[in-house]
Amino acid sequence: MTEQSRPQELPVRLLTDPEMIKACQARDIANVFRLVKIRAGIYPSMIGKRCGLTPSRVGEVMSGRRQLQHMDVIERISDGLRIPGHMLGLARRSWETPQALGVTDREQIQEQAPKQQLPSSLPGPEVDSILAMATRASLSAATLEAFRSSIEDYWRRDDQHGGEALRPAIVGQLRYVVGLLEESRPPTIRNGLYSVAAELARLTGWTYFDARQYSQARAYFTQALHLAKEIDDRQFMANVLACMSLQATYQDKPADSLAFVSAAQDQARSAPGTTPRVLAMLSMREAFAHATLGSRDSTHRAIGDATRHFEQIQADDAEPSWVAYFDESKLIVDTGIAHGRLGEAATAEPLIADALRREDRTNQRGRAFHSFWLARTQLDQGKLEQACQTATQALEPASAVASQRVSGHLREFYDELAPHRDEPVALAFEARLRALVPAVSGSTRP
Repeated sequence: MTEQSRPQELPVRLLTDPEMIKACQARDIANVFRLVKIRAGIYPSMIGKRCGLTPSRVGEVMSGRRQLQHMDVIERISDGLRIPGHMLGLARRSWETPQALGVTDREQIQEQAPKQQLPSSLPGPEVDSILAMATRASLSAATLEAFRSSIEDYWRRDDQHGGEALRPAIVGQLRYVVGLLEESRPPTIRNGLYSVAAELARLTGWTYFDARQYSQARAYFTQALHLAKEIDDRQFMANVLACMSLQATYQDKPADSLAFVSAAQDQARSAPGTTPRVLAMLSMREAFAHATLGSRDSTHRAIGDATRHFEQIQADDAEPSWVAYFDESKLIVDTGIAHGRLGEAATAEPLIADALRREDRTNQRGRAFHSFWLARTQLDQGKLEQACQTATQALEPASAVASQRVSGHLREFYDELAPHRDEPVALAFEARLRALVPAVSGSTRP
């Protein structure tokens, strides 16, 4: 791109204006376009040209008659108007100031290493896009089943290895499916594509959540909500809201967590055919929210609701595939974690230990995550030796999975060992920690 054709930068005073910042954070694109027109003198026809939108579409957005939520459109707006990625909840854009010269946000994604030149035998990504537009895909029920099978495989590998390496493939498939929705399809195929796209968006959001990149996670969770809403899949909307509730507990926003899970339960109750397993999962997320708020009675009530719903599950229930993971073992371990969050370590310990004995050994992240919760409840009861042994056993699965969430829990346990750091069992744990997960403990002993 030449200097003459490169889009002009927006004025710094506009990018730092509180009203613009708030509009970008909320993805209020109508207000973003209005501010760009008034403060930067870029009129709708030029906004459309720079963002790959028709002038009429820009007018509909500015008048409030249309909303723009798809990630590919948000990315085009960021690139076309030169709005830094983090303002819109996106990754750093390729045109932005080098990271060493800019201000670093706490949640901002680290700069990737310079990309190597693709082998000349491979077409560039822009060629792939052109070829995709030139080819009308013939879709059938078998195609939709193939998409769903690949999603199940992504989830399985995410449990085993974490989602970091999977994310590019998931995002690529999401964009492909969203592209298929631009063509006219029979209703059953179109609805199936919306369902697949919603699940891919949720899965992408989950990989960002597990990496503790919360702004990106929320952006994809929001996209999943919009896609599910297109086909009025209220059970799946409840599932996405439950994910957002869980993320809010990690961000120390318990009130937000409770609001999200309450909305999830409202969606699920209004949906025809919502199964007891879905209601049990949502009640357990409610218990997490109450426990984070420190509300003992409400937490116990929600745990009781989860158990009651779970006992109503029938073998012939028409379960959504995305809730199959919530089995008896998951109910038990989540019950233990909810008690642990309340500080009820003596109640939590046997529950988490029982669930760990049942855990699938291929679920590396689950084993590591639940083992550290067990170690934490043991430490809270003064069982130092037992806690260190449990945490040591968890280091191997923790080192095998790329999960910043697991690393964060490991770091918390390591910090809680500070008063006992000179005890032999703590020293042994620290030595093993340094050997397997050195990034958590650091290079020198505090």
